[in-house]
Amino acid sequence: MKDKPKWIRSVYFIGIITLIVGAIDPLEGSILIIMGSALLALTTHKTHDRHWKIFLISMIMIAFGVFFLFFLSSLGGFGGSSKLSWWWGTLILPYPIGWLTTIILLIVRAMKRN
Repeated sequence: MKDKPKWIRSVYFIGIITLIVGAIDPLEGSILIIMGSALLALTTHKTHDRHWKIFLISMIMIAFGVFFLFFLSSLGGFGGSSKLSWWWGTLILPYPIGWLTTIILLIVRAMKRN
């Protein structure tokens, strides 16, 4: 992100920090993770980065998974003694997959810079 406006670079690093800080508690920090991935998608789109579509798809996956995380939590969870079977948990899988995709892409981008 060389030669970009200072605010875009700052927002990019804020996105990375919120993405990592939110992972300390994946349930409570999921809102931070959504905001961080949205900031990364926004800044990479504004800078015409070649990876912006991957960041956008990852953000959508995270938002989808977090929505169902809260929805299933409001219904009392799944598996065990609840009415919902363990298969309902597959609706949450896009959340960790999107987060891992974003983290791996950030690591690959950092390695290529060096």
